[in-house]
Amino acid sequence: MDVVGVEGEAAAGSAGARAVPAGEWEREPHPSDSLRTFGAVVQALREHAGLSRVDLGARVQYSKHTVESVELGRRMPDEAFVERAEEALGNTGALRKAARHLTRGEAGLAAWFRRWARLEREAVSLCTYECRLVPGLLQSEAYARAVFEGTIPLRTDEELEVQLAARMERQVMMRERPTVPFSFIVEEHVFRRQFGDAEAMRGLMDHVLELTAPRNVTLQVVPVEARLHACLDGPLQILETSEGRRLGYSEGQQNGRLISDPKEMILLCQRYDTLRSQALNPTESRDLLERLRGEL
Repeated sequence: MDVVGVEGEAAAGSAGARAVPAGEWEREPHPSDSLRTFGAVVQALREHAGLSRVDLGARVQYSKHTVESVELGRRMPDEAFVERAEEALGNTGALRKAARHLTRGEAGLAAWFRRWARLEREAVSLCTYECRLVPGLLQSEAYARAVFEGTIPLRTDEELEVQLAARMERQVMMRERPTVPFSFIVEEHVFRRQFGDAEAMRGLMDHVLELTAPRNVTLQVVPVEARLHACLDGPLQILETSEGRRLGYSEGQQNGRLISDPKEMILLCQRYDTLRSQALNPTESRDLLERLRGEL
């Protein structure tokens, strides 16, 4: 589902290591995988050299607490820290190279979805099948808010607003990439599920119709009277990279899986293509949504 993990999505900003005066670093509110990995490398090299955190702190001219925060992935190391730590820990080049790939955490983005979200932003095509709720890329603000408000454990108002803003920002990707094909196949019952009053429901329909109007975006609805079909195993996303490689993503309760095995991807692509032939065509699908809107 599209809660913090259902598609675990939200917009994700990233930045490389930046210079910040010692003592002025801010704790990372959402440590990224790359920060944790970099920190683990620092710790491993420090321990191999037989140094304590106090020892390393003295050599790099930072406090023991700063060294600890970097090792635990809680702080983005600045350029000076990287250079001094490199020299203090053997000058192997490992820290300099690792620092090039550092990214900040991604607020509102489930840990298991982060890698997919990065791939998605560079994909040359994206296909999505959803049977639980409206895909995050098509959600109206009111719908997304209702999804987040129903998430367990409950979020604070601040966390909810961060996730909501991130999700709406993520939709900009569709508007900014008019030559990238986006395909959506969604079960009809998803659009029939009530989440608010009639006005909110109409707003959702209008939003979906607007986002799927461009020529590069295709929406197909699987009608409730359709028989059992090829994608009953659950939601599915498929993308194609600029190198022509196809990758998949599937998600469940509190977890997600990036799929790269070529044989498995052939099977998933066959399932998606088969479902395309079983769903309503784009024109019929838009007609259905407009009819559902009119019934509200």
